[in-house]
Amino acid sequence: MSFISNVSRKLYDGFDQTYEKIFIMSAGPYNYSYIFKYIIIGDMGVGKSCLLHQFTEKKFMASCPHTIGVEFGTRIIEVDKQKIKLQIWDTAGQERFRAVTRSYYRGAAGALMVYDITRRSTYNHLSSWLTDTRNLTNPSTVIFLIGNKSDLESTREVTYEEAKNFADEHGLLFAEASAMTGQNVEEAFLETARKIYQSIKDGRLDLNSSETGVQHKPAQPGRTTLSNDAQTNKENCSC
Repeated sequence: MSFISNVSRKLYDGFDQTYEKIFIMSAGPYNYSYIFKYIIIGDMGVGKSCLLHQFTEKKFMASCPHTIGVEFGTRIIEVDKQKIKLQIWDTAGQERFRAVTRSYYRGAAGALMVYDITRRSTYNHLSSWLTDTRNLTNPSTVIFLIGNKSDLESTREVTYEEAKNFADEHGLLFAEASAMTGQNVEEAFLETARKIYQSIKDGRLDLNSSETGVQHKPAQPGRTTLSNDAQTNKENCSC
């Protein structure tokens, strides 16, 4: 697992793909079969970075600074006996960073859209976040709606029922979660991966397209596989 904080807001469109290639080449052992790209989106202060930290580090950040631009985390999980590496981009919620963060939507296999159950304004803005997601990702992107801070029941402003209805109406996965206690955090990330993997098994994802946000296990640097002809020639060689 790793965690890279506060990537500069000056990142330009397309940097994410270049960065991923660099990261893959230096990531060490290739003990996974697929790479899935995730994005986490939502208003400022809903707990996106805390959810990421809880998932990647199994810890709660009591003092969680606002994200500047994007943050990045990874974790290897297992789905249906397949090791999958999640590359998770946590985007800033402030409007002034939207031009930067929108470039990270492209090629996302999964999108975690987060609101704060204690702040109705963050729920009211979901339609805008969903519009961006649908416009900037591909039709196969799995979108999971998360109502964060479920531990703060006494100050709740958004009911479970109305959020569930919103999710059902728009075809989203949904759960309330708590970055502080860890409730449903693991489940949200894993269920998203299960849906993506099911699309792979069903043949609905073109793994040769970068737009799907899914990559095969990368080839190990310095190792090549002999073709059948080359292998035959080598075996028959008397030198």
